[in-house]
Amino acid sequence: MTSEFRDYPIQPLPFTAVSIQDRFWKTRIDTAVSITIPYDFEKCEETGRIDNFAKAGGLLAGAHKGIFYDDSDVFKVVEGAAYALQIAPDAALEAYLDGLIAKFAAAQEADGYLYTARSIDPGNAPEPCGRERWSNLRVNHELYNVGHMYEAAVAHYQATGKRSFLDIAIKNADLIDAVFGPTGIHDVPGHQEIELALARLYRVTGEKRYLRLAKFFLDTRGREQQREIYGDYCQDHLPVSQQQEALGHAVRAGYMYAGMADIAALTGADEYRAALDALWENVVGKKLALTGGVGARHEGEAFGDNYELPNLTAYNETCAAQANILWNQRMFLLTGDAKYIDILERSLYNGFLAGVGMDGKSFYYVNPLACDGEYRFNRETSMARQPWYKTSCCPTNVVRLLPSLSGYVYARDGDGLYVNLYVAGSSQTVMAGADITLEQRTDYPWDGAIDIRLTTSQAATFTLRLRIPAFARGKPLPSDLYHYLDDSAAAAILAVDGAPQPLRLRAGYAEIRREWSGESHISLRLPLPIRRVAAHPAVAELAGKVALERGPLVYALEAADNAADPLTVALADAAELSARHQPDLLKGVTVIQGEAIQESGEATPITAIPYYAWGHRGAGKMNVWLRRD
Repeated sequence: MTSEFRDYPIQPLPFTAVSIQDRFWKTRIDTAVSITIPYDFEKCEETGRIDNFAKAGGLLAGAHKGIFYDDSDVFKVVEGAAYALQIAPDAALEAYLDGLIAKFAAAQEADGYLYTARSIDPGNAPEPCGRERWSNLRVNHELYNVGHMYEAAVAHYQATGKRSFLDIAIKNADLIDAVFGPTGIHDVPGHQEIELALARLYRVTGEKRYLRLAKFFLDTRGREQQREIYGDYCQDHLPVSQQQEALGHAVRAGYMYAGMADIAALTGADEYRAALDALWENVVGKKLALTGGVGARHEGEAFGDNYELPNLTAYNETCAAQANILWNQRMFLLTGDAKYIDILERSLYNGFLAGVGMDGKSFYYVNPLACDGEYRFNRETSMARQPWYKTSCCPTNVVRLLPSLSGYVYARDGDGLYVNLYVAGSSQTVMAGADITLEQRTDYPWDGAIDIRLTTSQAATFTLRLRIPAFARGKPLPSDLYHYLDDSAAAAILAVDGAPQPLRLRAGYAEIRREWSGESHISLRLPLPIRRVAAHPAVAELAGKVALERGPLVYALEAADNAADPLTVALADAAELSARHQPDLLKGVTVIQGEAIQESGEATPITAIPYYAWGHRGAGKMNVWLRRD
């Protein structure tokens, strides 16, 4: 590791500097803040997750209740609540968090240790915890839990300026740094998370030891001469710099890859870059569901073999889609290449968003691409969204992303301003010494018209970079895993102050470099034709099948809209399809309508809805990949 500490060459505009005002995302963010966060806290109270901290601190009598990793759920909701406070101050919520943090402080042991499953009754900790501290890291989530604590503590400090929670996190991190390392314990967490959390703790404290500790955990993986390795389920089969194929538990992998990107950016660990590139190419070229979901197998919640992409039995955990978003955001910040935002957008609008119901309190843990009305895919208990789970990582994870989504819209480097997501609202930043305001108006993803008003406080020369999504450049993905069956002649159209501009594309961005002064109006028109998608021939389960897309959205047939069985109808290549917006359906969606063929050979009308919106009208049949006639 070099002695120089640096940062990502590209920085996202802070989510607090960006206001989202569109009708698509604002509703979901408002629901997360006003409904999901309070609901998750209520569930954490009902299930004993919060009482466990009081018990560990001697404030309440009783045994540990729940699972040894339940601490992490509370921390994740606190993180989301801290983001909510930065969006809109809420004295009652802040006071509630103060009360929780007091329980965390009571539960923390004198040397900084915090793990309620052990501290409540150290001599009778649940079996997976191990007989002693750090004795069963393969499965006990001891370090995973506190990783989520660090992320929550940093968010809380940034939201309130209070150090109460941050000091708890620092005390714990200092303990772990004293215990693990080249002269201490040589071991790694079975479930990655602490690595990217330590990087985040470094950012707010400036303490370089935390980066060294994160890199130690990463560099120690897969080195069997130092310790007993845990195998590919934990991405512990090879040193991380030598890994080329995404294997094992998909959430753990995504968190690890995000942590590797952080350490590569912050420490100059260039040995990670080749591995990250190879892993990304493997996922995007061979292991990514059309919805941006990852993790083909229920067994082990894991990646499958190359080109193993099932339809009905796909796992695609909601948390894995979120981890994929975190990883791809970091890869963009490292490189400035739009291909990473293409994957982020696909996962965000489809694989992630399907996991949380529009009511804000019903969830899919598993996100298959078909439902036959019999296979109980959702954690083997149901075909419907559930109000909670024994393992509730997904319901508590979504509230970390949604309130901070505005931080993914824009980014900047020394020379340019990036527009990554098309979301109505406004933002402020500084470029070339000038105060810059961007106001974006759009009805994306339903409409491809994007209008941006850029205002400068003084003349400034810089490059505005507008992402031209892969779908507007003729490809579903930046790989050959999927392809469009039809060629669309339409291209993106760009204008500044009414004057047409050539599309000068670089790394997926249309670049406009000029001296900006006063108020400028940028018009971007993205084509949104209905596209038929087919999979690579090596994807055996999808042979002879076709899926539908429009813009960033993947579509599905659901029984609620179709008289014919969505799993048996066939769509002819020549069948005419049309898009129509239905404002009263599923809180407003654009549907795709046309005609398909039943098994009997008779024609039948079909209606497809955005995949994210399925499952809100009962647990009926659903299908993304239709038979191709």
